[in-house]
Amino acid sequence: MKIRIETDPSITEDEVIIRCGKISDSILKMEHALNDLCISDTNFIFYKGDTEFYLPLDSILFFETEDNQVFAHTKKDVYQTKYRLYELEELLPGSFILVSKSTILNVSHVLSIKKNLTASSEVWFEGTHKQVYVSRNYYKQLKQRLEEKRLKR
Repeated sequence: MKIRIETDPSITEDEVIIRCGKISDSILKMEHALNDLCISDTNFIFYKGDTEFYLPLDSILFFETEDNQVFAHTKKDVYQTKYRLYELEELLPGSFILVSKSTILNVSHVLSIKKNLTASSEVWFEGTHKQVYVSRNYYKQLKQRLEEKRLKR
């Protein structure tokens, strides 16, 4: 595979073009990685009272729904977002994963998982006391995503 970067001062918006003989799994992975990179660099708008906050997605530990509202949790604070959980599922990069009907978490910040065979497992995050619960239905997917993250390092 060849990688080439061309510069043109007349271009107003950067564009990445992938040229290939056929679409393969590695090409699709590359496309997803580039999309994730573009999205994760974008600041989302969050709200607290009458104030708008522009925070990078990497600062978000998890999103959760409560009383028909979606909240974004950072290590120290909680913000409201106008997105619905299903909309966030579509927008967020691959480091975010649905772990219950009401929670999407950022695997980049997971510190530990306390597995519970009969109920939801607890996920703890680095640098904070905050935790979320992972439904048994989503536990296997979370473990796979964490393993993929570990192998990429």
